[in-house]
Formats: sequence, C-alpha cells, structure tokens
Amino acid sequence: MEIRIEKNMNPKVKPADASKLGFGKVFTDHMFVMEFDRENGWHDARIVPYGNISISPASTVLHYGAEIFEGMKAYRRPDGEIQLFRPMDNFDRMNDSADRLCLPRIDGEFCLKALKTLIDIDRDWVPSAEGASLYIRPFLFGNDPFLGVHTVNNATFIIILSPSGSYYKEGVNPVRIMIETEDVRAVRGGTGYAKCGGNYAASMRAGEKAEKKGFAQVLWLDGVERKYVEEVGSMNVMFKINGTVVTPKLTGSVLPGITRRSCIALLEKWGVPVEERLLSVDELAEAVKTGALEEAFGCGTAAVVSPIGELSVDDVPYVVNGGNIGELTQKLYDELTGIQWGKKEDAFGWTEKI
Repeated sequence: MEIRIEKNMNPKVKPADASKLGFGKVFTDHMFVMEFDRENGWHDARIVPYGNISISPASTVLHYGAEIFEGMKAYRRPDGEIQLFRPMDNFDRMNDSADRLCLPRIDGEFCLKALKTLIDIDRDWVPSAEGASLYIRPFLFGNDPFLGVHTVNNATFIIILSPSGSYYKEGVNPVRIMIETEDVRAVRGGTGYAKCGGNYAASMRAGEKAEKKGFAQVLWLDGVERKYVEEVGSMNVMFKINGTVVTPKLTGSVLPGITRRSCIALLEKWGVPVEERLLSVDELAEAVKTGALEEAFGCGTAAVVSPIGELSVDDVPYVVNGGNIGELTQKLYDELTGIQWGKKEDAFGWTEKI
C-alpha cells in the first residue's frame, strides 16, 4: 500500500523551550491516517496536516468504547540522529489488544514504515534537550455509523506525535503510593492485558481519591480476591525483596509492558534474581514492616522507572529505603535511558534508527 503525503503548508512555530513542553500538550505538523472496511481491508494510507477528524455521532467508539492505543517515543541521539525503542513490540501488542476488542489487526511492518516516514517529515520536532523526547501515540478505533452492538466493520488508525519535556523536572524523586482496596482496574478474562481507553477511565476515580489524600498513584489489587498486587497507576510494578526482584505475574489482568520486559532482561543480564509470580498485599505489607522490602518502583514508557518512597498499607504509611531511590532502581533508570537516547551500547538490538 502506498502512503499519500500531503504537506502542511502552514507549519506551526516550534516551541523554543523544551522545559515548558509538558506532556501531550503540543503536537507536530502532520499525522498518519488510514481506514478499514471489511470489503477493502486497510486502505487510503496518508500523511496529512495535523487537525481535527470528523466522525458520525453514532460512531462505535463513542458509544461502546471500541478503541485501543499504544505509547512510544522517538529519541534524539547525541550525534543528532533519531531512534525508536522496540517499536515492533508496541505494534505486536496493539494487535493483541485488537484481538481482544474485536478490532481489525494492523500490519506491524507497514505501520512501522508509516511511523518512520511521519517522523522523518516532522524530524525537526524531535527535541534535543536533556530528557526530552517525541512521544508517539498510535490509536485505532471502531467507526461504524450506527448504534447496534456488533463486531466492527469500519475502523480508523491514526498516529500523532507530541514533543514532550523531561518527565522528571527536578530529578528522579520517589513518590507516595496508596494501596487501593475498593475500586479495581481490571479482572482476569477482561481487558486488563489490552491497552484500551476503558481501563484508564476505570482507574480515574481511585486516582482522584489518592491525589486528594496526597498520594501520587494507587497500587492496584486483583479484581477477584482483592489480595494480589497488579499494577501501580498505569505502570507495571516491581519490588526488591531480600535481594530478589518480584513483579506480578502476567495473568491476563496486567498489561504486558515493554519497559517491564526490558527491565527483566537487564536484571537477568546482571545476575539479579527475578520472580514473576503472584504477590499478595499481606506478603508485601510484611516485607515493608520487617524491612525485607529494599526497593520498589513502577516502570512504563512515560516515566521509564518511577521509584516508590512510601507505601500506605491500611492507611498506615511505610517508608521504603529511607524515602530515597534505590541503587538498583537508579541503575535500571540510567541503563534504560542511556540505551534509549543512544548514550549507551544497545547489546539487545532494541533500538532502531529513523
């Protein structure tokens, strides 16, 4: 399939100060779009000026939440080149999400080609400032213009780009986390392993409650027994307990994170024991109380690694590692960001130049 290119003849003024970019507020001059229908499959692939889209008020996505997305980044290397981090892993996961929501699968190789073409056109938007990057948001939604509940027959796939500042404005500071005991994010057999908007909408009430209490995020428990740790906020979570890194097992209600996978690979390379298993909140609470919990951190595309400095268990606060970032957490952050920004050797072949 050919990609039609329509250049933006009125390009926007690019932000001069990367420190004021924030996250997801500024968008580049172009976006990639293609359409799907059952008769023709994916077609009409095009790169066009960034702008609003027109859909029917009866569109499937508006009424039944038929939508999935991914989060990726492009990084400016010290030599000025631009590279991606494990992009095919994201497109493969997008197809897993598509299968779960009965949306049409994409051709990952073609979408990677489209993404590279889009970034090349907007390459001047990729920030050079320390810690800044080009956030990439591919998303796919059902677009049938009628209200029946049914398998999607029409869909739209779009990629938009957003230059974003450093996630950590004042260094990698540990955050306070509240264990959520009432709301659940997802259940086994549901959509927890898919990256779809409904999962995030379901998390907002607990997040708002935690924020009002002064916490940065919530620690989610499983939706059946309400006793096993699953995720922290919208990130995977890891705990160093007596020298072993423990992370929740992927049981179908936990997102299989790309950063999670990368952390595990690095830990195994360094000889650090890793266990992917069920971890009960009681076991975690006991580890906190006895001091067996040495470090704790979330991991995901936006923050890379986010250290946890305090856990609230049954409304009782417990400080982790003196409220400081742990040595292993810092090492993971430095190694991952070093590989992503091209400052360290990529022994795994994770990066791909534009």
